[in-house]
Amino acid sequence: MGLKFRRQHPLHFYIADFYCHEQRLVVEIDGEMHEQEQLKEHDENSTAELEKYGIRVIRFTNKQVINSIEEVIQGIIQHVQNENGHKSGPSPQGEGESEIELEDELEIKG
Repeated sequence: MGLKFRRQHPLHFYIADFYCHEQRLVVEIDGEMHEQEQLKEHDENSTAELEKYGIRVIRFTNKQVINSIEEVIQGIIQHVQNENGHKSGPSPQGEGESEIELEDELEIKG
């Protein structure tokens, strides 16, 4: 599975941290300030608005990305597989590892 994500991609009224057009998936990386009630409500409203357009949103914290990047990558892959009706598990290559390439786009291979 090769997923390509665009960084800081505009969607309607919103700028997504990462957007995968093929999967219509936004990945948001939230800092500690997103734990504030006002920002939580804003995030929920943004998610609901994007979902009206058929765009799914998943969120991770900065801490998760910094401390457990492989778990974040596996979480994204598992989310896509679940949404597409696939069983989660190791990659077809049997390695269970993912590869990331970050240039103009972020690519996740699982």
